[in-house]
Amino acid sequence: MKENNSITDKEYWDNYWKNYQYDKIPKKVVFERFMPKLTRGINFIEIGGFPGVNAAYFYRRGIRDVTILDFHINKEIVRNFEKINDLPEGTIQCIDNDFFAFSSEKKYDVVFSSGFIEHFEDTRDAIARHIDLLSEKGQLLIIIPNFLGLNGKLQRRFDRENLDSHNLQSMKISYLKEIMQSFNLYDVSVGYLGKPMVWLEPKPENQKRRKWVKMLSYALKLFPVKGKLLSSYIAIYARK
Repeated sequence: MKENNSITDKEYWDNYWKNYQYDKIPKKVVFERFMPKLTRGINFIEIGGFPGVNAAYFYRRGIRDVTILDFHINKEIVRNFEKINDLPEGTIQCIDNDFFAFSSEKKYDVVFSSGFIEHFEDTRDAIARHIDLLSEKGQLLIIIPNFLGLNGKLQRRFDRENLDSHNLQSMKISYLKEIMQSFNLYDVSVGYLGKPMVWLEPKPENQKRRKWVKMLSYALKLFPVKGKLLSSYIAIYARK
């Protein structure tokens, strides 16, 4: 059964993680240009952060207090991920909870999510709950995939189930800017992020298609096009 406001349910994510593959902490991330600001913080939380890849990345970049909050957490997988990447056991703190039922007295210097808020109908509410977790001088970074251009057309053609699990309204720049103006935050920026790219989720039925989609993605990076058509992500940054 779906939770209030959610487009997906727990069964959807159980099936998703069965097909997901990961091993090493990435050396580069699409949000790299924000890191000089973000790494001034002492602690970090990622909403929807299982299995902890981004938390581990922030740990490697100097924030030693890192936490993930998700309603789908397999701690054995998280600990194995730490072991694979030579991180001390327990580096990634885990909160197994529904974000929309979660409250915390602890506040965080960096509140982060990637590929999360677009799975909910009420975008403003999802963002507001991120902001509620900010410390006195906390910083917010939200990354959203852009399915309003070529990548969305690819999803519609080959993985309609994945497309339907996203709220496309939450990917409109003007809509996001309007939402962010309603909060008492500073240094707010909302815009397209990352080089052009396309992808399909690692489902068994997408296995053969993913090879040529990956080749197409490499080809698209040769074109320095910015905007809705080819940009791969949208970033929301703000500080309290």
